[in-house]
Amino acid sequence: MPEASLSDKQFQRLSAFIEGEVGIKMPPVKRVMLEGRLRKRLRALSMASFDEYVEHVFSCDDGEIVHMIDVVTTNKTDFFREPEHFDYLRDSLLPRQASQGWGMEKPFLAWSAASSTGEEAYSLAVTFEEFRRVNPAFSYRILGTDISTAVLHVAEKAVYPAGRIQPVSQVLRKRYFLRSRDRAADLVRLRPEVRQNVLFKRLNLMQEKYPMRDLFHVIFCRNVIIYFDRHRQEALLRRLCDYLVPGGYLFLGHSESMASSNLPFESVAPTVYRRLEGSTE
Repeated sequence: MPEASLSDKQFQRLSAFIEGEVGIKMPPVKRVMLEGRLRKRLRALSMASFDEYVEHVFSCDDGEIVHMIDVVTTNKTDFFREPEHFDYLRDSLLPRQASQGWGMEKPFLAWSAASSTGEEAYSLAVTFEEFRRVNPAFSYRILGTDISTAVLHVAEKAVYPAGRIQPVSQVLRKRYFLRSRDRAADLVRLRPEVRQNVLFKRLNLMQEKYPMRDLFHVIFCRNVIIYFDRHRQEALLRRLCDYLVPGGYLFLGHSESMASSNLPFESVAPTVYRRLEGSTE
């Protein structure tokens, strides 16, 4: 029996919905990718055709839209990915800003805006824990958000195949990771002192307003805006700006830029931007 295929009309309907709902562009070149990923949902639901699936997506309220978003979003991440950002945080930003009081009386607040399975948020936590070793008065909290419920479940457990911590130095592995008692499973887990300061929540970055009440000292939103058109990029960057304290820092991915933006940021390092103090944007 031949595999189900996605018609032009079905692709157009689904791609328009995905772009409108989560901002991810789905040009025709991504049709094969979308079809392949959605076949997983057809199999999970024991459906024979995309006609049946599309009808199900748009007529039911049983959470299938969430499952569809889970399978089409890209979740590439690693511990200490783009390590220059963590070097800048450790060597420049934290010493300088802690001397100005950030994180000393009230917690230093960081937001991993597209946290995926949690590696970025926990890399931030490890960096902050290292800083706290020499600055015991320093405290922090980290929020990790993602639109995919599936990856957030992984992040909350903080359990990973041992191979995933390859980018982490041996010193940091010993300090902050626990090995599974079942050696055959070859798993590691973040220590409780790292996990306790990290909270994960589902969030669609395309929402007009976010539910967070606090402003953040640092926002990591890396390798996200490349998936959006110019209008959505500008809107997202403006919202992120609104959630930074004056003088706060925004980290973008190394293939991303704020060059064409009129927002009140100054570049302080490659793809690291500081919100100008006194700005009202």
